[in-house]
Amino acid sequence: MIPCAAWVVNHLNKLFTVEAMNRQIIKDQQIVNDTWVHLTDEDELPNSGNIIISLQRWQTQQETLKEFAGQLGLKITGDIEMQSISKELYRFALVAIDFKEFKDGRGYSCARLLRQRYDYEGELRATGNILKDQIFYLHRCGFNAFEIDGDSDIRDAVKSFADFTVTYQPAVI
Repeated sequence: MIPCAAWVVNHLNKLFTVEAMNRQIIKDQQIVNDTWVHLTDEDELPNSGNIIISLQRWQTQQETLKEFAGQLGLKITGDIEMQSISKELYRFALVAIDFKEFKDGRGYSCARLLRQRYDYEGELRATGNILKDQIFYLHRCGFNAFEIDGDSDIRDAVKSFADFTVTYQPAVI
């Protein structure tokens, strides 16, 4: 028996809600439940909710996504030309910058550009391969949310904001 389309959409919406409710992140220096769901480029769009999509999906499905009932988040990597998305930033309540490797510092520059040059005020989230030792510096570049790898202790990671009491460069936040 093949389920009807309405059942599938309803089931996906419940699944996305459960997934988001079970994951915790650090936001504004507090541990909170994540209300966002990452969609792959192949995932069906839910009816509503907070979704994070790739730049590729945004570029190919803009018209459909502009009509989406929930909030949109955009996932980018550090190798993007920030100017290419600057005119569309107002559409995104969240920008997630994915760190493929912890040693790739381009995401720091992207965050700083988003906050300073493009005046982005939404949630700026670090995802991917980030280490506890980087959180303090990521925050100073403008990140206010962090997805911590499942192998790391989120309670230990949130303590990173107090790692240093003296700084010698100005921060974005």
